[in-house]
Amino acid sequence: MAELFFIIALIAGAAFMRHAKKEGRRATRQELKPSTSPHRSKPVSPPRAFNEKTAREALEKPVLRGSAYVVDGDTIVIQKTQIRLFGVDAPEMNHPYGKKAKWALVALCKGQSLRAEVTDVDAHGRTVARCYLPDGRDLSAEMVKQGLAIDWPKFSGGLYRPMEVPDARKKLWLADARQKGRMHVWEQFEAKQTVHKESE
Repeated sequence: MAELFFIIALIAGAAFMRHAKKEGRRATRQELKPSTSPHRSKPVSPPRAFNEKTAREALEKPVLRGSAYVVDGDTIVIQKTQIRLFGVDAPEMNHPYGKKAKWALVALCKGQSLRAEVTDVDAHGRTVARCYLPDGRDLSAEMVKQGLAIDWPKFSGGLYRPMEVPDARKKLWLADARQKGRMHVWEQFEAKQTVHKESE
């Protein structure tokens, strides 16, 4: 009887050891798999404009952390999630100061691990978040202080307006026109850009 018990114990022990080895090999293989970096040189798809009419408050308000790929002066990508900076409006890339705004945001984000606190999501899945640098600085505030973004009171409640540089709205007149619903100004600008490109 004791011998039978001993043989059963040996078989159970061998089975346990085989299972443990298999699990160990599986874990090692997973560690050796090349990690797919969430940061790409280009976003997966072109950024969609934030749609204020279809925006809704996010039901879940996750916090994303990590380095950022900068799309333009008020849009970044963290962990494959495209994020629009909360409460501000920066010029589009083809608008005056658009490239300057993008590179200012790149300079702020470079080499930093950001914290993005999600506030809203629009119908296209575009996320709005309050984004912070490791030292606690608010990215939206930093862009406004540099004169490369303006407060969007409809969304911020006027939070960033006192931080605007004196000539910001004059310099970023297209962003100001969008906030005031004067989209015909945009259309005129875009038409002039198209004519200019065709004449080159």
